Amino acid sequence: MHLGSPQNLGQLNADAPWDAFDPQAYFSHNYQTMMPVDAEIIALVRTHFSDHFRRSPDRPARAIDVGSGANLYPALAMLPWCEEITLLERAQQNVEYLRKQWESYDPSWDDFWRLLCQDEAYAELSDDPRSRFGKVAAIEPGNLFDLVGRQGQWSLGTMFFVAESLSTSHGEFQQALKCFMHCLTPGAPFAAAFMEHSQGYEVGGTHFPACDVSESEIRTSLDNYADELRTYRVGRPNELRQGYTSMIVACGFRGTGTS
Repeated sequence: MHLGSPQNLGQLNADAPWDAFDPQAYFSHNYQTMMPVDAEIIALVRTHFSDHFRRSPDRPARAIDVGSGANLYPALAMLPWCEEITLLERAQQNVEYLRKQWESYDPSWDDFWRLLCQDEAYAELSDDPRSRFGKVAAIEPGNLFDLVGRQGQWSLGTMFFVAESLSTSHGEFQQALKCFMHCLTPGAPFAAAFMEHSQGYEVGGTHFPACDVSESEIRTSLDNYADELRTYRVGRPNELRQGYTSMIVACGFRGTGTS
């Protein structure tokens, strides 16, 4: 069911057809072959995490990937340092996709892992990455807004293409960022990614909403919760689909004296 363009129809998260989300269609379009833009994002996140843990080898970490969907590379980017990675996902079909990947993930993800292995922290992982992923990944069906009651539970976190891709509401965008940041312990390294000025997106013929946010709005919002925040513009307008201007990657640490 096409619910219309977000330019002329607002849509809250609770009203979007999440159980119609087709993870296989999403995976096939975005991740079956690694795109140059994802390679660039992976390099940024790999450096951020590996640099931190070289300076502060406070492993093992308890990590969370918020809104995992059909994208495993945020979790893979945290794998070397984790005793547990919670994969939080709302859409039922995405949960089923993750359960299948947990058993043995698709060979397409091997290219993403090889790119991560350009850093020795990944290359030196003692376990086979599939085996390691199966040991530490824990799939949790749930809504990110419910994280409001789980402050400081995780010491490492990622949230990729979620906060701006769950509704047209700027209020819900802000609440999503708050819930993600508050679930991290002070000082926890994090990485998040966003579609700038997204006008919504289609997966398997079904339309899903998005909130139109700029890099400056993303940065200003995260500054309320983060220390040492850096943002990066990645990719070209409409490179993967129509209706966005760039991808924005934000890397930093949960603030110790912030909201």
